[in-house]
Amino acid sequence: MPNVFHHRHTVLPDEADRMGHANNLAYMHWMIDAAVAHSAAQGWPGEALIHLGCAWVVRRHAIDYHYGAMPGDRIVVQTWVATMRKVTSLRRYRIVREADEKLLASAETMWAFVDFTTGRPKRIPADVAQSFVVVDASNEPSFNSQ
Repeated sequence: MPNVFHHRHTVLPDEADRMGHANNLAYMHWMIDAAVAHSAAQGWPGEALIHLGCAWVVRRHAIDYHYGAMPGDRIVVQTWVATMRKVTSLRRYRIVREADEKLLASAETMWAFVDFTTGRPKRIPADVAQSFVVVDASNEPSFNSQ
């Protein structure tokens, strides 16, 4: 079970804004893609959650942009679970350009576990929660910010 999950992506031309670098929405998509891939790798793909009648939904995103990503850049979205509470989980991210290991963005998302039927938060099942390592602040990855 990896503490920090690595999700690779090549920045696409259609992810660029008028200034020529990846737009803000692209970063959010990369974060969500990394979280979904990490969940699937831990045994919880979307189909398994649907079977439970529940899903993770975003309550809040926070992103700090450090440098722009350009079309063609190979990036790594590194993500890990920082907290796992009764109905919420805080997930953190570092988005790094592979070529020079420059930190492009740091971010976090507060996820809530929600029941499909009621639309209300639901206690995270123990088997779901135990599938993820909670990485405390002292063990979070650090990167060269150049």
